[in-house]
Amino acid sequence: MNEPQITVALADDHTILREGLIRIISNFPGVVVVADANDGKALVDRIGKLETLPDIVLIDVNMPTMDGYTTARELKRRWPELRILALSMYEHEENIIKMLRSGANGYVLKNIKPAELQNAIRHLKYNEFYYSDIVTGRLLNMVYQEEDTEPLTDRELEFLKYCCMEKTYKEIAELMHLSPRTIDGYRDALFKKLNITSRVGLAIFAIRIGAHVV
Repeated sequence: MNEPQITVALADDHTILREGLIRIISNFPGVVVVADANDGKALVDRIGKLETLPDIVLIDVNMPTMDGYTTARELKRRWPELRILALSMYEHEENIIKMLRSGANGYVLKNIKPAELQNAIRHLKYNEFYYSDIVTGRLLNMVYQEEDTEPLTDRELEFLKYCCMEKTYKEIAELMHLSPRTIDGYRDALFKKLNITSRVGLAIFAIRIGAHVV
């Protein structure tokens, strides 16, 4: 029995890149592009006119009119069931965290090979999250497993919430009225307690358990 067709909508403000993505994705067996746009606002409008929602939405993080962060939030507000895959040239922690917090279900770099993009699209069709090697590995295996972890204190949960924001550790210390050294202690303790090695990992964990909500 053949697998159902996977439908994709995408937005990228660079025409050559967008058209290239359409050609590449259209060559994936069982995958079809049903809508495309050069910015987030246009994409939201076009998705709204479709009879059936696409399975996967690919959005560039940096776009005019409505950037990827705003687009992801608007898409999730209108259609919470959409699976969003962010495309970016940047692998900085703050970009990844902000995109995850905006509602993205996956984050990949634009220099990935077509085979990985195909894998990401197919994975998101049947799973809630997909992250490339910049986020994955032992980190996500731990974050998304159902095993019990040592209970977190209220202050640790507060710290996790701030880790999802565009704040430096120094700024987090000021918000929590603690010294930077104490904040470093919270970070290192959580790294050990959760078996995580990066701030992105802490942010993913916070988003997963709902600790990012302000």
